[in-house]
Amino acid sequence: MNNKPKLELTWIGKDEQPKLEPRILIEDPEKSYGNKNTENMLIYGDNLLALKALEQDFTGKIKCIYIDPPFNTGNAFEHYDDSVEHSIWLSLLRDRLLILKNLLRSDGSLIVHLDDQEVHYLKVVLDEIMGRENFITTIAIKSSTPSGLKTTHRDKTIIKTKDLILVYKKSEELRINSLYIQRNSWDTHYSKYLDRGSNEIKNLIDILMGNNILPPGSKLKDIDSSNSKFKEFYLKNRDNIFQTQPIMPEEHKRNSIAQRDSLYSYYDADGIENFALNGRRFVFLKSSLNTLEDGNEDLGVLLCDFWSDIDFQNTQNEGGVSFPAGKKPEKLVFRIIKMFTDDNDIVLDSFLGSGTTAAVAHKMDRKWIGIELGEHCHTHCIPRLQKVCDGTDQGGISEAVNWKGGGGFKYYYLAPSLLKQDKYGNWIIEEKYNANMLAAAMAKHNSFKYQPSEEVYWKQGQSSEKDFIYTTTQFITVEKLDQIHEEMQRDESLLICCKKFSKPCENRYSNITIKKMPQMLLGKCEFGREDYSLNIISMPRNENEPEFVPKGPDKKKIVKEESDTPDLFEENNGEEE
Repeated sequence: MNNKPKLELTWIGKDEQPKLEPRILIEDPEKSYGNKNTENMLIYGDNLLALKALEQDFTGKIKCIYIDPPFNTGNAFEHYDDSVEHSIWLSLLRDRLLILKNLLRSDGSLIVHLDDQEVHYLKVVLDEIMGRENFITTIAIKSSTPSGLKTTHRDKTIIKTKDLILVYKKSEELRINSLYIQRNSWDTHYSKYLDRGSNEIKNLIDILMGNNILPPGSKLKDIDSSNSKFKEFYLKNRDNIFQTQPIMPEEHKRNSIAQRDSLYSYYDADGIENFALNGRRFVFLKSSLNTLEDGNEDLGVLLCDFWSDIDFQNTQNEGGVSFPAGKKPEKLVFRIIKMFTDDNDIVLDSFLGSGTTAAVAHKMDRKWIGIELGEHCHTHCIPRLQKVCDGTDQGGISEAVNWKGGGGFKYYYLAPSLLKQDKYGNWIIEEKYNANMLAAAMAKHNSFKYQPSEEVYWKQGQSSEKDFIYTTTQFITVEKLDQIHEEMQRDESLLICCKKFSKPCENRYSNITIKKMPQMLLGKCEFGREDYSLNIISMPRNENEPEFVPKGPDKKKIVKEESDTPDLFEENNGEEE
């Protein structure tokens, strides 16, 4: 037994994890848009409940999760309350991260965008959840400049100009796509030019000045690689511009030295002609060109853990929506998605904000799931994503990926809590649930996948090939039960969830379990709670408010319920059997 003490971060309330109700998601076709067969999902509702709702169908299926939660800086933003008490912030993030880990594929990645207000605390929490061995790195991003109000109290603090991104993998199966970004300065080792026609070796700087690409008196170290005329020249002459290196086969090195100051050529094992001078091999510029993150070939440097080339200052109009102090540049999200996913992978963002992650994933041909509780789901996300589908959003990364439109998304909202309390304090089924919704909810509560059979009415869901669930608000008689049993195959099993049943039905068949609603649900989770959001300051709690988790039925009350209490259900809502 390993008695080694566990290293962890503790705080008040850490062990008070909520018992989440597994809600069903309901599509609103009026708000869905574009391709009707799309798998993209925009979910409106509390993101903790929404993540719980996704668990059954998406556990182990998400390739990349990028979240940009409120930084907890103490500032109240227009769309997010960003001043949650420290320990509560940690609990709220921890509860979500536990589910997010479950949703990740074995080769998936979790990317958390923060600043240094909470990042070090959350790093310890993430080490505990994801495993410290699965931490990859912290990426530092230059997100602002030292100007304006930031510099007012510069004698009392060090001005912050960076954001931080914590990167975790689910397991060793993760493979990261290496990216190259534009090199900003010319590599002065590439100083020579081979005229292939005459085999004459010239100085590159002389060629550039002679072709009026650079002014007289220029030096290679002063070249701006963003100079369009210069870029056009070096890309066209990638097979002429070179530097020399001493590494080459010994036989050819000796021959080259012997032919002092003369161009020496030889063919390698692949049949490619090589050149050397005085024992040094020519290395042409084409060997240093890389495919950059935008798909173009150019001089590049490997992208590492410090990103200073992304403009955070001009993002306000991206997507046609304004989101002060919260919107992230499309280029940033593009880089993350390109690094950690491939085409058709699923990207998830449970703090969708203005919709940047969904918009970028859509333009990159990834499937996406976005969750947002705020009203900006409707004022920002929907119109922005509609423009992406239409192809009218030509900002952000659209030009870089040649985005012309296409695809679509489905809009979902969380069903209300399945149970509520009536005026007598009894837990009853929410009347908004029709027969299909009730069957879907009961299937989810009992870990069955809701998929009603077209031929057999009592086969509403399955947990395995031979294990089924049937939910009904009708009274189950012995005759009804016998009829169902006769239709069952010998190796099939069935869970029946019903309003009431005749006492002899209980234990009548070994392969049929019958339970009464809502008693079978009580005590399993928190019913009646709609909001687990970070915006908790606007949610004062009444000290006398009853607990959300029902304690379970009073057995004496159950015996008397038919005569002493109101009917717990609506009628069958047109259910046909």
